[in-house]
Amino acid sequence: MNKTLLAAPLAVILAAGPSAAHYGMIIPNDPMISQEDGRSVTLTMSFSHPFEMDGMMLERPVSFDVTHEGETTDLLGSLQDATVMDEQGYSLDYPLERPGTYIFSMEPQPYWEPAEDAFIIHYTKTYVTAYGDDEGWDTELGLKTEIVPLSKPFALWEHNVFQGIVKLDGEAVPYAEVEVEFFNDGGAATVPDELMITQTVKADENGVFTYAPPAGGWWGFAALNTADYTLPQDGEDKAVELGAVIWVHFENWTGE
Repeated sequence: MNKTLLAAPLAVILAAGPSAAHYGMIIPNDPMISQEDGRSVTLTMSFSHPFEMDGMMLERPVSFDVTHEGETTDLLGSLQDATVMDEQGYSLDYPLERPGTYIFSMEPQPYWEPAEDAFIIHYTKTYVTAYGDDEGWDTELGLKTEIVPLSKPFALWEHNVFQGIVKLDGEAVPYAEVEVEFFNDGGAATVPDELMITQTVKADENGVFTYAPPAGGWWGFAALNTADYTLPQDGEDKAVELGAVIWVHFENWTGE
């Protein structure tokens, strides 16, 4: 992962967003599994500030599923406790029995954030392709809110464009705000100003957004909307932030 490339290029990318953005995270050890890689994938789940490597507690999710060839399987009972960024997270070793695209998705418990005076629920997903078969990469899961990829969410080079449609209750969200952040695994990447930690782009009138990262690695995209319901906290009704989160891996360019 060429993380040192981030220091200078980040200064010229799009509009900056606020620092310390929250992200649900599902990170596989490899997004493209070949026959030589073995017959399984290891996933790590957390809730964090990914650039700053600052973890928060992830309570046992409401749901954790995998979708493959149109079939969705409940994996919640298979999650193992794990410490991720010094906080409670989960891990899972999942066998890949057949070729194709596996979409892992998580609905967490509502997270109360006093600083925002609101609850946060991030519907999070990531994609793993097995044995050279990329069928199903554009599958829509029908989550409460999700980013449906228009670009294949794997097999991308750094600087390639990633596009997705932001959806809420199955409908595109015009001009949705999308926060973008790099998973700074190892902590090598730096930024010239904290405003560069989280990039912010807006979708167009059709809910479509576009982003090209400056370096390879895992990048998280979080489309944020306010729920049409509230949740109680200390005897008061509080707003709920719904995040549609997708994690996409970009490969370092190896050509000349």
